[in-house]
Amino acid sequence: MYDELTAIDIQKMQEEIEYRTLVLRPKLIEQVQIARSFGDLSENFEYKAAKQEKNRNDSRIRYLQRMVKTAKVIAPESAADGVVGLFDKVKIYVEEDDEEQDIQIVTTLRNNPLNGLISKESPVGKAVMGSKVGDRVLVEVNESYSYYIVIRSVEKAEDDASLPISKY
Repeated sequence: MYDELTAIDIQKMQEEIEYRTLVLRPKLIEQVQIARSFGDLSENFEYKAAKQEKNRNDSRIRYLQRMVKTAKVIAPESAADGVVGLFDKVKIYVEEDDEEQDIQIVTTLRNNPLNGLISKESPVGKAVMGSKVGDRVLVEVNESYSYYIVIRSVEKAEDDASLPISKY
């Protein structure tokens, strides 16, 4: 399976790979070597912590490289006025909770539901993509749970590269 990402997503990942490889990795390796010099490794917390941080960095590099390698690059298409497209800001009304929410539809790499950044692959993202202002759409969370939302407004937006990529 592949993730649909924009060229900006790919660029941001490549920049992070370069930073982690050329700047952060040498610092972490040095920290491991310094901590190793403190003596007995079986009771050396500094060594274990430094090693863990180095491994976490290496893991993130591998993850980003795999994402870049397997990604399907998409170009955000501009949807018609009032129709929800990628990167658009949408005001939705959740009938079940009787409340409005502001969300923005983003790629999977930039989702952050706590900040209103909803992946186009999520149940809500799938439900609203291509819908129009005034549409009442069904959000299917799983086979046994679904709910309705109403699209109140759509504000057109573009991928301006200001949205950070997810940490994991």
